[in-house]
Amino acid sequence: MTTPVCADASRAAAASTGHRRYPSFSSYVRARGPVLLRTARSLTANPSDAEDLLQTALTKTYVAWERIEDHRALDGYVRRALVNTRTSQWRKRKVDEFACEELPEREAAPAPDPAEQQSLHDAMWRAVLKLPDRQRAMVVLRYYEDLSEVQTADLLGVSVGTVKSAVSRALGKLREDPELGPVR
Repeated sequence: MTTPVCADASRAAAASTGHRRYPSFSSYVRARGPVLLRTARSLTANPSDAEDLLQTALTKTYVAWERIEDHRALDGYVRRALVNTRTSQWRKRKVDEFACEELPEREAAPAPDPAEQQSLHDAMWRAVLKLPDRQRAMVVLRYYEDLSEVQTADLLGVSVGTVKSAVSRALGKLREDPELGPVR
């Protein structure tokens, strides 16, 4: 076997082999990709990180494609891969925060969108992104993905009580967020 000289050739070879090997995987990604990207975007603060997270989860799914018995449960499998991958990233992350005497100035908020609904949506996402990673994941799974407390606990590998208390604390933080004042 020869090794491709450039990364693009390597990716193209992998993509063409994967497409012929598992056409159902390619169909699944084309059909569910936007929904899965939205879920990944909910778990990260950066759109590029969300794309990387989804790519990693889809790679894990592709590797396990033959072992997945019930293809009707693929969304759950990929969602679990997204959360597990994100959790691994949290554990490996390097802390770049330092205590200081003065708080840095906040960036100016973008100009409000004329559409009131879009403005509210943006404010809510900014508030959600301020939450700690685990609380954000639980809020996203509970309220954006509409999972029950039990499903959220199973997906994250924690107890139902942990989900209840973390979501309660997160909602308390959201209620105190000054950007969400008009929503109250």
